[in-house]
Amino acid sequence: MRRPVLLVVAHGSRDPRHAATVHDLVRRVRAQRPGLRVETGFLDFNVPSVGAVLRSLDAEGVRDVVALPLLLTRAFHAKADIPAVLAEAPPRLRIRQADVLGPSPLLLAALERRLHEAGLTPADRSSTGVVLASAGSSDPEAIAVIADVAREWRHTGWCAVRPAFASASLPRTEDAVRELRELGCARVAVAPYVLAPGRLPDRIARGAAGADVLADVLGASPEVAQVLLERYDAARTPLLTALGA
Repeated sequence: MRRPVLLVVAHGSRDPRHAATVHDLVRRVRAQRPGLRVETGFLDFNVPSVGAVLRSLDAEGVRDVVALPLLLTRAFHAKADIPAVLAEAPPRLRIRQADVLGPSPLLLAALERRLHEAGLTPADRSSTGVVLASAGSSDPEAIAVIADVAREWRHTGWCAVRPAFASASLPRTEDAVRELRELGCARVAVAPYVLAPGRLPDRIARGAAGADVLADVLGASPEVAQVLLERYDAARTPLLTALGA
């Protein structure tokens, strides 16, 4: 039996860097799992849309799909938008929605990678305060997850780690940078907990003006690609079991 097609569901953005990063990530996923068919669909702004990809797969005779939200937390898009789009898929498709990417130790490893690429060394760890800067959400569950990630990361030896949000929630990045300065951290680094460039990551960058280090977005890092494959594997197993495979 063929493996289910992996459909990566991205939010989409008017910023062309967003789609370019999504496509780079998908190429890395394909490279890490040769033979797995991986398609990309967008909820808004970019093409192809999720619905168009599902209709195309159905026309080809594909029957099993794992739809994977390219999201770091379970907020509105994962709970409402994506299920609504999947519910409109051709009825012959058997679709299972995978979990969102976060939280995951691999994502923390990706954050560490970006900070090291931005110039931090292991020797800087104990004297550096880190702002874990996410896009933000009005969903309390999503906000709680970001706070939990910050607490977990703090226990790995950083001077301090504070969450911050580009929208919907407080504190803002610049406020968290100021707090870490007042706390006495010798240097402050901002680590964007976002997957691709765009309007909100740009807002995070502006808020990081008072920091010593600004890391890049998570992007097409190998750790993020591995999380995608882990979520795919976890979702496909019940699907195949139900089919008697």
